[in-house]
Amino acid sequence: MMKLALFDLDHTLLPIDSDFEWGQFLVRQGAVDAAAFSSRNEAFFQQYQAGTLDAVEYLEFALGTLAAIPRPRLLALQQQFMAEVIAPAIRPAALELLKRHLDEGDLVAIVTATNQFVTAPIARALGVEHLIAAMPETDAQGNITGRLLGTPTQGAGKVVHTQAWLAKLGHTLDGFESSHFYSDSHNDIPLMSVVTHPVATNPNAALKTHASAQGWPLLDLFND
Repeated sequence: MMKLALFDLDHTLLPIDSDFEWGQFLVRQGAVDAAAFSSRNEAFFQQYQAGTLDAVEYLEFALGTLAAIPRPRLLALQQQFMAEVIAPAIRPAALELLKRHLDEGDLVAIVTATNQFVTAPIARALGVEHLIAAMPETDAQGNITGRLLGTPTQGAGKVVHTQAWLAKLGHTLDGFESSHFYSDSHNDIPLMSVVTHPVATNPNAALKTHASAQGWPLLDLFND
């Protein structure tokens, strides 16, 4: 029987927050107004860490930023971001963990609250075919409109989106021999609570406390 392995992305497989770093990268490249963008981006990041983020409000801000940049420049920035920020952040320990599950024939997916534009090339770089991420609306020409398709892939939304993805593949969450979910954040407790093997990976303080109380294993991929 097949096994399932799900992974959060930011601070789990990567030692950085790709969404936050993308915003900082846009500031460095002069693609956004530095003062205004940095202030809002930092405020949203702090709300996320505190578990108080309004996901729709944040995604409308993030996707609106993408929509304001002409598509040719946006794609060039995406490629540059991957080379300069993401590639140096990919650690052997994360690749080895993914490889172990892939080699065992597990169904592997990244489940992230960050939008698909930022995370799709990261998933490819990590060798992961399946990605569940916030989906930006695009027009007939492929331009991002600034609106979100569906609901955010955050908190309990990760459970809903994971179940919908599995249904499209003809699976259910309880139809696997085992299911892992690796995450660093207490925001992901809803999905961690419905798999058979939740793993608190590089956990923040709130998740570490919860995981210890539940007897969930702790994993530190970035202890260097």
